[in-house]
Amino acid sequence: MRSLMMGTTVGAVLGLTAIGVTSLAWSANGPANEREEIYQQLDLFAEILTRVRGDYVIDVDETEAMEAAINGMLSSLDPHSSYLPAEDFEAMQVQSSGEYGGLGIEVTSDDGYVKIISPIDDSPASRADVRSGDLISAINGKSIVGLPLNDAIKDMRGEVGTDIDLTIIRAEAEEPIEVTLTREIIRPKSVVHEVLDDDIGYIRISAFNERTTILLDESLNALEEQLGEKPAGLILDLRNNPGGLLDEAVSVSSMFLFSGEVVSTRGRDARDIERYNASRGERFPDVPMIVLINGGSASAAEIVAGALQDKGRAKILGTTSFGKGSVQTVIPLSAQRGALRLTTARYYTPSGRSIQATGIEPDYEVSQRVITEEDLEAMRRFSEADLPNALDNDSGIERREIHMPDDMPPEDYDGEDYQLDKAIEHMRSVTLTSLEKPSAG
Repeated sequence: MRSLMMGTTVGAVLGLTAIGVTSLAWSANGPANEREEIYQQLDLFAEILTRVRGDYVIDVDETEAMEAAINGMLSSLDPHSSYLPAEDFEAMQVQSSGEYGGLGIEVTSDDGYVKIISPIDDSPASRADVRSGDLISAINGKSIVGLPLNDAIKDMRGEVGTDIDLTIIRAEAEEPIEVTLTREIIRPKSVVHEVLDDDIGYIRISAFNERTTILLDESLNALEEQLGEKPAGLILDLRNNPGGLLDEAVSVSSMFLFSGEVVSTRGRDARDIERYNASRGERFPDVPMIVLINGGSASAAEIVAGALQDKGRAKILGTTSFGKGSVQTVIPLSAQRGALRLTTARYYTPSGRSIQATGIEPDYEVSQRVITEEDLEAMRRFSEADLPNALDNDSGIERREIHMPDDMPPEDYDGEDYQLDKAIEHMRSVTLTSLEKPSAG
């Protein structure tokens, strides 16, 4: 079994959101009245299926009907528990390895629509300017509103090199947006780096897959060669990073922390606590660090941001993150039946806070674009808290409502990335402040 932190992914076959079931064998050991109630419900289900099979107006695919029933059960639990048929389970394993085919979007379901969590860097979706929070209402001119998410994903499947037309609803757009994407093999290099302003190291992590730590190590080595042992600062960009593997999030955090807890997870039993500690050794200690996040930063990305924030290792800049504070465990099923992707725990930052449904609040709130009062009125909140059947924050904390950001681009701003520019500005301020400190003795 492997723990995941990721959102629903449209990958090689665009089918990682599927339908699932878990064993009812547990009930045999439960109280007699519980067993009887379960058996009654199963009998009811069998009776309804028989009636549908015999009396419905057209022939019914019983396999699809059963899967739909299972899907209803799991989706009533939370937005992230699902069943992975054998084909989709294999596709998920390929995706976690860091190379797959598809459109390059992370999706979930929202009030009958397919909602974009985030586009993946340098993918057909990102190049077509598909954005976090966009709603897909139609595929190839056919409405998918109200269609089960798994069915919509199947409609998006196709051969690499073929086109697909998406109709997108965007909050700030008056009319639906039509985009054409060409399916391709997605080879996201989850870590890229560059030097900014001659002495600041910039690292972009777009996902947490099996190669992320390896690629991060290579990027840090390259920056060390270019900048020496102590650059003026480090900027870690986790914007629109939908998450991925839990152990990769811990490993990445360990590269920037000397020691101590990175994250803990707690299951149904409050005593069932698992702690993950920094273990790799800190790179570039004492170098000022800023982490960039936004509403598309989810799950594993939030673990890293939360750990570095709690430990005082980095300041967080941007907008509130997505707020996915739950852990999914992939449980292979018997007889090549695929796997169950089940929410098994919440995770907590080193200070013990849960970000489930609330997100990480930045130390410096900076909007990437200008927001007017009219925009504010038209905006729909997009977060974990707004997904159907999302788990509550067990501390009783609620997500902050939509509001005017503290900082946003001035009217005469002509740059390309305001949040990054502000990060550099804050980095310079921190660096200058540290240089101005009087020496002891």
